[in-house]
Amino acid sequence: MDEEVKLGIIGFGTVGSGVVKILTQNADIIKRRLGFSLVLKSIVDIDISRDRGVSTAGIHLSTDVGEILDNPEIRIVVELVGGYEPARTFILRAMAAGKHVVTANKALLATHGEEILETARRSGVDINFEGSVGGGIPIIRALKEGLAANRMVKVFGIMNGTANYILTEMTENGESFQNVLEKAQRNGYAEVDPSLDVEGIDTAHKLSILLAMSYEMPIIPEDIFTEGITGISSQDIRYAGDFGYKIKLLGISSAHDNVVEARVHPTMIPEDAVLSKVDGVFNAFYVVGDVVGPTMYYGQGAGMMPTGSAVVGDIMELARNVRAGAERRVHPLGFETRCGEKVVQKIADLVTKHYFRFSAVDRPGVLSRISGILGDNQISIASVIQMGRELRGGAVPIVMMTHEAREADVQQALREVDQLEIVQDRTMHIRVEDETLRGGLS
Repeated sequence: MDEEVKLGIIGFGTVGSGVVKILTQNADIIKRRLGFSLVLKSIVDIDISRDRGVSTAGIHLSTDVGEILDNPEIRIVVELVGGYEPARTFILRAMAAGKHVVTANKALLATHGEEILETARRSGVDINFEGSVGGGIPIIRALKEGLAANRMVKVFGIMNGTANYILTEMTENGESFQNVLEKAQRNGYAEVDPSLDVEGIDTAHKLSILLAMSYEMPIIPEDIFTEGITGISSQDIRYAGDFGYKIKLLGISSAHDNVVEARVHPTMIPEDAVLSKVDGVFNAFYVVGDVVGPTMYYGQGAGMMPTGSAVVGDIMELARNVRAGAERRVHPLGFETRCGEKVVQKIADLVTKHYFRFSAVDRPGVLSRISGILGDNQISIASVIQMGRELRGGAVPIVMMTHEAREADVQQALREVDQLEIVQDRTMHIRVEDETLRGGLS
């Protein structure tokens, strides 16, 4: 039995630096909890000369990935390169060499997860990926083990800190999307190209991993309806508040027999709901099991130290398995066999409440014409506000909340409304999640 377990890190960027810092500064508590030492033998990166602000004393630094992948002493490989290639190749090579893998690469898992999981099975090795969803929040471990006795009813939440920061700033300060985005980029909360975050793609990647774990489904991000926050205006945030709601970018899933809702989009939720109070760069996951009922997990969803914490937790779990000779103690997705085939519900079949903001000319009869089209498409209006003259060209905003309506009917109605000569801009449409969130977790 090994007295210590050796590992190597591929990728010495922000998260890699955090992992090294945690392994160094918390080495004593890690050893006490494990009962043996973790030894970081090697770090590989294309740039090994830049100072990361962490000690690398006693660690071999190299630009050659073979220093890790071909070293029989190294039992655990930590992939922190990011992206698709060469990260995919590194992981597959590590597994073929009989090494266990830790990664935080949600894009790779969402795109090539099935291949990677099958390779792990054939190679008899484990792969852990807690840091891929929710940063420092242990949502993967909760689904995989803590809630293993449950059938999952709902899994949804705020899964992207950049988008949540932008919406929070717009809500609290009344600023435009573009102004807040530029501030987020200056503060390091948004990338130079923020499209993965603000277009909802990052959230869809994370949701696809949660779908696979919760509902025994393949990892299929392309089947998830995805809509970002770039069209949200300060007007919409203000009107949402008038109705008692906040706007959040949510990843949403729920199970109905063999059909699963899976969607990412800006969502109005009651301002007294717990998720409404999750602001800034924080994330939160709301999980409902058939036995446990509603649960919630909250924390920092990204960053050097929160994600590093998740990665080191994964390393420690695998190191325990290595020391005990208990590889593949738990399947990476939490189940050994898939039970039946589940399908993702088409967005056209979604039934929910809706918010509309129409930009219409200021003349008599406008409201009745719009209402008539909605009624012809089985859409019932719950409330309406017709604002004063605010927009250019004499247009006024007409804001409505509907009762529950089918998405296909809504889309048909909006196509008809937007063709009217009295409507001067494309209608703003935001879906509303209400009953399961109002007043807290129940």
